[in-house]
Amino acid sequence: MANCKHVYQIREVTPSAQGCEPCLRIGANWVQLRICETCGHVGCCDSSINKHATKHFEGTKHPIIKSFEIGEDWGWCYEDSVKLEKLPGPCIQA
Repeated sequence: MANCKHVYQIREVTPSAQGCEPCLRIGANWVQLRICETCGHVGCCDSSINKHATKHFEGTKHPIIKSFEIGEDWGWCYEDSVKLEKLPGPCIQA
C-alpha cells in the first residue's frame, strides 16, 4: 500500500472518544479528527492548535492514523510520510 511498511499494524479499533480525547479533557476546540489505527486514540489534526494526533504518534510511535471524519477513508503513515488511500473499515463516528 503506497510504499508504507507499517500497514500490518492496522487493527480493528474502537474510538477512545467521539471527539479529540485530550481536547475534551482541557476544554479546547479542534478542526478535524484522526483515529490511531493501532489503539483507537482519537486526536485532533495538525490544523488544530493542539495537534493531538501527531502528539499521540510522538509519544507512542503508533505509525498510522485515519481520518475520523464522516465520508473520509484516507490515512497517513507518520513513519513513511505517505498518504494511504481507502483504508479498510468504515468511519463509525456518530
